[in-house]
Amino acid sequence: QVPLVESGGGSVQAGDSVRLSCVASGGASFSAAMGWFRQAPGKERQFVAAFLRGGMTFYSDAAQGRFTISRDTAENTVFLQMNSLKVEDTAVYYCAASSLAANVVRETSYNYWGQGIQVTVSS
Repeated sequence: QVPLVESGGGSVQAGDSVRLSCVASGGASFSAAMGWFRQAPGKERQFVAAFLRGGMTFYSDAAQGRFTISRDTAENTVFLQMNSLKVEDTAVYYCAASSLAANVVRETSYNYWGQGIQVTVSS
């Protein structure tokens, strides 16, 4: 029914770590790329990280060095490990899947979207 379902969010303190999970089903299970986006209140949705079918990964400047995207093909799950969290990381995080992966930083490249999961980082 739901192609992508996120889990693992919550409220944490700055400096803590959170691991988000996204389980894919149906057509989203065979996507060329899986990605994570986030949207803070009053802001547009922003690219965070992407994992291509061949194993190549991409990160936003904000995510680079702190976040790691990975995929468990057997379990059809993509993860986002977020370390050294900052208050500015607070947002609703969305899992997405793309059939073409032409430009993984663009949300328009993705065909499937999860409903989003809240991550709140407090100082």
